[in-house]
Amino acid sequence: MADVILKKIYVKVWRQSSPSDKGRFETYEVENVSQGSSFLEMMDILNEKLVGEGKEPIAFDHDCREGICGMCSLYINGRPHGPDTEITTCQLHMRKFSEGETITVEPWRAGAFPVIKDLIVDRDAFEKILQSGGFVSVNTGGVPDGNAIPVSYEDAEEAMDAAACIGCGACVSACKNSSAMLFVSAKVSHLAKLPQGRVEAKKRARNMVAKMDELGFGGCTNTGACEVECPKAISISNIARLNREYLLAKISE
Repeated sequence: MADVILKKIYVKVWRQSSPSDKGRFETYEVENVSQGSSFLEMMDILNEKLVGEGKEPIAFDHDCREGICGMCSLYINGRPHGPDTEITTCQLHMRKFSEGETITVEPWRAGAFPVIKDLIVDRDAFEKILQSGGFVSVNTGGVPDGNAIPVSYEDAEEAMDAAACIGCGACVSACKNSSAMLFVSAKVSHLAKLPQGRVEAKKRARNMVAKMDELGFGGCTNTGACEVECPKAISISNIARLNREYLLAKISE
């Protein structure tokens, strides 16, 4: 199949030189982009053009470019990670856009994710939530045999589904309240479904919810936008499990 070339597109991108800068949109023209290119490759082409013109390139996050790390978090045409489903920005291809189209690119918009520069936001809030309880710290001695602790198939599958969360923040960006409930519930569910995680389950639920609230994330109103836009299709059923874990923890206080 012949490679389709977008002869001309326009990228309306958020430019903000520092956290204290007010910020504004700037529109750039990009020519001769293959529809087989990824969105980040298109951004690379645009940056090469800007550098060639002696202008400041656009700052944006990326690392693996394989849909694993979650760093390529951009708000594209009104959707986290762009106009496709169950993909990260680095997996988005230019075939989703049309000749002459204007593509609007923004950073995540959430008080807990302040803009550092242009399209890069500070997502340390997620790390702080994980540090508050998203781990198993019980001393279990040497490494046990992989089959020594029986886990049912259903529990193992649900734990692995929850563990697929890459912490990109799309759920927060999609939510009208900037809630982190899907992220926190995925991390709590992952460990709640495994016997190794039950020892610290009560403390984990209390601490992670408290830290989420402390960092300024909004409350969940169950609109489901987080699940729709999650690149790993994390289910909002995990939020129900988080609520149960938290309630049990509070009752036992």
